[in-house]
Amino acid sequence: MRWHRRIDAEFRISAEIVIDAPSGNTSPSGFPLCVSRTTRTALSLEPQEKTVAWLGLDAGEYKHRKRSRLVELSASELAERLDWA
Repeated sequence: MRWHRRIDAEFRISAEIVIDAPSGNTSPSGFPLCVSRTTRTALSLEPQEKTVAWLGLDAGEYKHRKRSRLVELSASELAERLDWA
């Protein structure tokens, strides 16, 4: 009797959220190449300026978002809650 079977499958590396700090560039084009085009939400932290930027995947491109789809905080609300020390 066999208790396992082989399943042919294709696996893709993905993440729901990726955090980048510090990049020096919060524009969607400046986001790291390590972020795949399947990662829905990206968070860019700028510790010197004490700011954050949400980026969301829309039609294969990252665009700035006021709020995350995963974390119920705006960029400014999140920045206020972080310990920047």
